[in-house]
Amino acid sequence: MARAANRWTGGALAAITLALLTPAAQASPVTLPAIFPTPVSMTLEDGAFQLGRAATLIVAPGTEPETATLIHTLLAQAGVTDIQTATRLPATPDRPTIVIGPDSAALVRDALNRSQARPEDKAEGYTLATRAIGAGLITLAGHDADGLFHAAQSFRQLLTRKTVPALTIRDHPAMPIRGTIEGFYGKPWSMADRTKHLNFLGQMKANTYVYSPKDDPFARDKWREAYPAETLQALGTLVATARANHVDFVYAISPGPSICFSDPADEQTLLRKFAALRGIGVHSFYVALDDIEYQKWNCEADKAAFGPSGAQAAGVAQSKLLNAVQADLLKQDPASRPLIMVPTEYYDAKESPYKAALRANLNPRIVVQWTGTDVVPPAISVPDAKAATKAFGRKTLLWDNYPVNDYASSAGRLLLAPYAKREAGLSTELTGILSNPMNQEAPSRVAVTGVLAFGWNDKGYDADRTWHFAARDLAGGDARATAALLELFDVEHLAPTFGSQPWQEQAPRLKALLDHVREALANGDAGERRAALAMLRAKADAITEAPDTIRAGVVDPGFAEQARPWLEAMQLWGRSLQLTAAGLTAADQGSATATRYFADAQRIAAQAAAVQSIPGAVRFDGPIKIADGVLDTFIADAPSLIAVTAKP
Repeated sequence: MARAANRWTGGALAAITLALLTPAAQASPVTLPAIFPTPVSMTLEDGAFQLGRAATLIVAPGTEPETATLIHTLLAQAGVTDIQTATRLPATPDRPTIVIGPDSAALVRDALNRSQARPEDKAEGYTLATRAIGAGLITLAGHDADGLFHAAQSFRQLLTRKTVPALTIRDHPAMPIRGTIEGFYGKPWSMADRTKHLNFLGQMKANTYVYSPKDDPFARDKWREAYPAETLQALGTLVATARANHVDFVYAISPGPSICFSDPADEQTLLRKFAALRGIGVHSFYVALDDIEYQKWNCEADKAAFGPSGAQAAGVAQSKLLNAVQADLLKQDPASRPLIMVPTEYYDAKESPYKAALRANLNPRIVVQWTGTDVVPPAISVPDAKAATKAFGRKTLLWDNYPVNDYASSAGRLLLAPYAKREAGLSTELTGILSNPMNQEAPSRVAVTGVLAFGWNDKGYDADRTWHFAARDLAGGDARATAALLELFDVEHLAPTFGSQPWQEQAPRLKALLDHVREALANGDAGERRAALAMLRAKADAITEAPDTIRAGVVDPGFAEQARPWLEAMQLWGRSLQLTAAGLTAADQGSATATRYFADAQRIAAQAAAVQSIPGAVRFDGPIKIADGVLDTFIADAPSLIAVTAKP
């Protein structure tokens, strides 16, 4: 006879045990939240507390009113509708209490001391401490105004939880300059898109946006001409939006195609242009000398001033102009940021007469941009950056040409792969990193999120986790829309270079599945074939349904509109794959209907391949590419993968 204890099965015993547990013992475990960019230090402490409908907000002296308003707004959005204000920290908070302010304020120091947390002492740094003291104490302490604003962005992500874990975040950026440069060819962003982008940059703790669209005539071809009043006013509104997001608005001008470097009139014209921008609140400036002819002069006067044309003479002439501009910037505004320039030799770090001339003559205060080992580099290592430091005589500011899609080999593509193959530790050899995005602003955020997270904390950066966060963020946290976006990201994963080999492969998740199906059909038994084909049908359904989900569920409708032809083509390719899967299933079952399925799949694949980009939206119009080399190849090969043995 079995012992009585054996009457209790594992499930029954677990149920009895659960019933005897106290509510506290049954509570969900406290876990470390996901904050992006990944903080330098984030540790769980003991306890947790609920953030309900009521809270007290204490704003310390020295806090920017806009940041205090932001915290109030974030609390309201999280469902905290009863927000009282106070000027003193109670001994034991009887409701969740939020203290915000500079870490030099006595109130903030008191809150940090009670939380046994230390202030961050680096520029743009902050400490965010939450403790289960009384009803709960939350402290946001900024080392400076930027740091406090960044603390608010981490607090924004923390508020997605109703239960606040006790934790300490001590955080600061690894790179001093982090952001984007609107430096692509083709249709520039609209002012509305730029506004959205600046808000996005603020939420991602970026601090720099460079206005440098190649197709703005008043910044390049007509650089000598003043902006129309209406355009200048619109730019002024953008400058204010950038300031509200603690983002430095940098105005870039590209005079290289026509400037006479030795002509005082041209120099004064450039300075007057900057003065007009200074009048709308711009305090940071940039001179772009990329994509120009530097082996011949634009005027005879330069030959007289600098000698015969050539790379070395160009470096000397450019340095003279840039040094004069830098001197004027400091004269007009002693607190102005350093002038930024992009040289004519902006990629690789090979020694050259041009680089030597810049190194010998360019004011060391001026920041030099560099795109890496190539125009679109497949990878960037710390030794690469060290070589650039040596070549230009200073640490460079990386202009990373990802995810920009304005060059021929990127035609028909959205570049949605994660930001990868940039080595941790680059922060030791770079002054910062700027991403050159796509003509499509909202889709650009997928990769730019990674660039910004890497710039903030390159040693703690996780490409895949950040990539998934970008999808969740675009989807407003909706799980179904997030999954749909990840399907799109996979079929638009290829990242080309200027050469024949891409630096990111195409559709890695889809390719792995299709390779598995090929293997199962070639070598698997009946059960393995059925299982593989079931997976194929599920994947085809996911690809087909994703565009509708994205169009219906993505928070920013700009994403669906800017990705419109890609969503259209993706859905057609999905339907073609559905028919292909049906054909393979029919053939595996010995049905002659497989032939009709395969024919229909080919017909719809042809329709998918014919979908065109939005005219004028990109530099190179043409057919949209979806998982090319992967999906189209599989659909074309499908009829030969399994023989149809049944008779009509």
